[in-house]
Amino acid sequence: MNVVIAEDDFRIAEIHEEYLSQIKGMNVIGKSLNAKETMELLNNHSVDLLLMDIYMPDQLGIDLLGEIRENYPSIDIILVTAAKEKEYLKKALRYGVEYYLIKPVTLEMFVKTIEKCKENRRLLNNLSEVNQDIINHFFGTGQEKGHQKMDFPAGIDYLTLKKVSNILEKEGKGLTADKVGEKMGASRTTARRYLEYLVSINKAYVEQEYGVVGRPERNYYFNELLKERQL
Repeated sequence: MNVVIAEDDFRIAEIHEEYLSQIKGMNVIGKSLNAKETMELLNNHSVDLLLMDIYMPDQLGIDLLGEIRENYPSIDIILVTAAKEKEYLKKALRYGVEYYLIKPVTLEMFVKTIEKCKENRRLLNNLSEVNQDIINHFFGTGQEKGHQKMDFPAGIDYLTLKKVSNILEKEGKGLTADKVGEKMGASRTTARRYLEYLVSINKAYVEQEYGVVGRPERNYYFNELLKERQL
């Protein structure tokens, strides 16, 4: 994802850039100190994600939302700001802002938010149509197959978990985290996190097997004995 950081405090912008460097697939293409520079970056580059402060010296970031949405409707926007005014939140919601983070933002919260944004974009790109589970995922309403979102630990998303489980079940043989990552369009680290969670709830099991080079590989198998249990 190509990212622009709009932040008038260059020290905070550098911190956010450092945070982003720890997340796979994030490419910072520019940093802006004010609203004018922000729009110039958006006009001259292909941008997927905008991290924007509200308080900027020449114009409030919140007042840029209408122009951004009109000209770049597909950009994901995350506000990172000290602003706590209710009207700003209401305007952010009206213009489809993905997340609203109040400064100071911890590394854990920052990374979790960006990963969620990445996952949502990946999910939308892979969809041909939607169902109620998908809608619940994005709007946070109702229950998903009898499980509330809070039932899952941090970093585990219901739809992604179900997708990994389906990959294992459909394959019918052992898969490494690398292979699962390829099939789900995610990193090896993400795939392994979901695979290990499936092992922890007995939906899958793992075996150490030696590959061609003689090094052991962790191969994950769908637990056929528990096939009747649904996520």
